[in-house]
Amino acid sequence: MAALAAAMSDASRMKILCALMDGKAWTATELSVVADIAASTTSSHLSRLLKANLVTCLSQGRHRYFRLYSNNIASLLENMMGITFQINNPSRSKVPAELLKARTCYDHLAGEIAVKLYDFLVENNWIQQDGSDLTVQGHEKFLLLGINLDEKTRRKKCCPCLDWSERKFHVGGYLGASLLNFFESNYWIERVSGYREVIITSKGKKELHRHFFIDK
Repeated sequence: MAALAAAMSDASRMKILCALMDGKAWTATELSVVADIAASTTSSHLSRLLKANLVTCLSQGRHRYFRLYSNNIASLLENMMGITFQINNPSRSKVPAELLKARTCYDHLAGEIAVKLYDFLVENNWIQQDGSDLTVQGHEKFLLLGINLDEKTRRKKCCPCLDWSERKFHVGGYLGASLLNFFESNYWIERVSGYREVIITSKGKKELHRHFFIDK
């Protein structure tokens, strides 16, 4: 634990980790820009993060891409954001409204919209009351929507993830990742390149209201 904390105890490395919370793979050059540090310094920081198993490296041709090591690391970072937001940011006004409304939490949706979605799924018996799994009705409803959740996966089918800004749960696990992919591929949402912010499209607003009674 001390070694892990030491690897994270640098502002530039935390900027790199937070950037990777958008769930995508970044080059070292891109990460140096977002962390506002020199390329050589970025390489040193990435080596430290790799050694601590906080990030992993993917090679494609001559290019190397970096992403978070696992979903567990993303969950750890999200929990840390919740703690620092609660302690250091008593006023929500310091956080951009767009980020509070909808953003990515690694590979699933977070923010006000995601919390409303979670509440709908629980209240309408699509997922169990504790958010730990889908119901039979939920399987049927998602299948009708066009989301097939019967694929084999080692991940939990569904789990509650504490939202750092709302202090309530949003949907994580395989269901959360599938929903984000579905929303994006069907143009309900658009990602802001290089950021965690997510824009709800005009189509998305209509469909979210139609299927989940989410008004904004």
